[in-house]
Amino acid sequence: MKTSGNTILITGGATGIGFALAEALLDQGNEVIVCGRRRARLEAARARRPALHTRVSDVSRASGRKALVAWVVRRFPNLNVLVNNAGVQRAIDFLHGPRDLPLADEELATNLAGPIHLSALLIPQLRRRRAAAIVNISSGLGFTPLATVPVYCATKAAVHAFSLSLRHQLKQTRVKVFEVAPPIVPTELSGDRERPDEAEFTMSPQAVAKGIVAALQRDRYEVALGAAAALHRKREKLFDVIND
Repeated sequence: MKTSGNTILITGGATGIGFALAEALLDQGNEVIVCGRRRARLEAARARRPALHTRVSDVSRASGRKALVAWVVRRFPNLNVLVNNAGVQRAIDFLHGPRDLPLADEELATNLAGPIHLSALLIPQLRRRRAAAIVNISSGLGFTPLATVPVYCATKAAVHAFSLSLRHQLKQTRVKVFEVAPPIVPTELSGDRERPDEAEFTMSPQAVAKGIVAALQRDRYEVALGAAAALHRKREKLFDVIND
């Protein structure tokens, strides 16, 4: 896929992987829109890269998704790439019964309902473009889960399955469907879970962004980056090992 001259929406694009990808795509001559829940972070992102278009939006809420899509289609009629990047990760312990269910609901709404709904809402727009793409950011933990973040892992496994099915449904259209699975990335998402002994399994946001751009350029529709590639290959065989 051509990686210049596009109009691209990145959810969760003010920090971490989303912002690194926005910078990489701006540098290649694309028009880039980023959205997120925190106005201050969006303003900081735009201060660093004034060419960015920003929008405060909560993609975990149906009203937020619909308002975002209406604004984007009106302001950017040439939109041809959606990057479903926004995500949250929470430590949830089911030994406590329903105590953590509000956290689980937040993960389900952001990590899974968000990409599904935004894809459905924007596919009519994307199908009108000569070349278009949906890029879903999943995770190596969608292939081999980490028991301390069970719902996050489940949502990313579901994003993988959704990407496969969506790619099949859209195969006769001009909308390509990509899935990129990063390893651990030192961002707000990993929070307190990151440990010093995990350093060899991490990848910087900038390296992940480079991997995403390379996947688009080469039409590699399913890519696991860095240490996530081993999780992708071995899957359930590693579950007991990484959860010791």
